[in-house]
Amino acid sequence: MPHASVRTGIPAHPLDNPAYDSLTGAHARFAEGRGRVLRYQTDVSPWLGLPADPNATDWADLAALAGPGVEVALPGVRVALPEGWEVTFDMEGVQLVDEAVDARPDEEAVRLGADDVTEMLALVERTRPGPFLPRTVELGTYLGIRRGGELIAMAGERLHPPGWTEISAVCTDAAFRGQGLGSRLVRAVAAGIRERGETPFLHTAAANTGAISLYESLGFRIRRTTRFLAARVPEHSAG
Repeated sequence: MPHASVRTGIPAHPLDNPAYDSLTGAHARFAEGRGRVLRYQTDVSPWLGLPADPNATDWADLAALAGPGVEVALPGVRVALPEGWEVTFDMEGVQLVDEAVDARPDEEAVRLGADDVTEMLALVERTRPGPFLPRTVELGTYLGIRRGGELIAMAGERLHPPGWTEISAVCTDAAFRGQGLGSRLVRAVAAGIRERGETPFLHTAAANTGAISLYESLGFRIRRTTRFLAARVPEHSAG
């Protein structure tokens, strides 16, 4: 069930707090928690879920769950951090949703799995699409394109709030860019999401106007702005 807004009591949209709604739903098997705070297992994803209205107890629980001095990802968090928490990364982002994507399978795309993780991690290291860890592949369907046996492009599924699936890790090796491989993989991943009766969405940096224009040309529209934030737990925490 969607959580309710503290201010209005109206059920919030699943995409307003997608990590939390994923960890309390489809991705509960990957969740570790303390109190109301949830996070993905640390080899799956760095994302964690805070309730929409984190209080002092929630921050103490997060500090205890993560450990002193540990950097934690706080996607979408716009409330003030408690005293002693050091912001280590802060970037504005946008959330886009499928409005008219021409979703369709791709004959060249192959399903990627555990046996492909070494290559996937190497491609991510070269292209830097965002966090991708040894077990991220377990979050959903990942598709790749190979040339000469080498993995040169991929895209897949990450967050999974009710009725929605995020497309993530869209990346292409520099030597093969400009061929539309990323667009083809986004359409193919979107087709699989649509087949389940769900709607694709994705995130990107607000400053990445090139990516935003590309996604809009594919049929996504900006739903809202968001924030990609990371902070370090105080070395001496009451938690």
